[in-house]
Amino acid sequence: MKKSFFKLLIFILTMNSSFAQNNTAEEEIIQLSKQKWQWMADKNVDKLTPLFDDKSVFVHMGGSWGKTQEINVIKSGGIHYKKADVHEVSVNIIDNTAILLNKITLLAVVGGNEVTNPFIVTEVYVKGINGWKLGSLSFTKVMTPEK
Repeated sequence: MKKSFFKLLIFILTMNSSFAQNNTAEEEIIQLSKQKWQWMADKNVDKLTPLFDDKSVFVHMGGSWGKTQEINVIKSGGIHYKKADVHEVSVNIIDNTAILLNKITLLAVVGGNEVTNPFIVTEVYVKGINGWKLGSLSFTKVMTPEK
């Protein structure tokens, strides 16, 4: 009976510890994503460059490209992410990978035209020895009206 109780206690403590670690990682990713939107709005490529993994990919309505082109687009103002209003956010952690979904309304300037679009944005982060890096950022335009 004591052995069973002890095993149950260890199991509960282990589960609680694992749950707390995932919650901490989820909060870290949510904060990192918020910072990223602000850095994109500020065109702060000095902060964005180390966040984007060298092999990262970016999927937009008009095409897809890698880190260098995304940094150049942000720096030049080809796309100016002026403001992302985040309506919903969720994070799933799988080993050293975090998948964040943002439901946003994005105010941006694209090719000199100010546009507002509702998107679901998928952000994939991978944790390495130097912390979390953005591996992918994909915009999916939502066709249903906002609530």
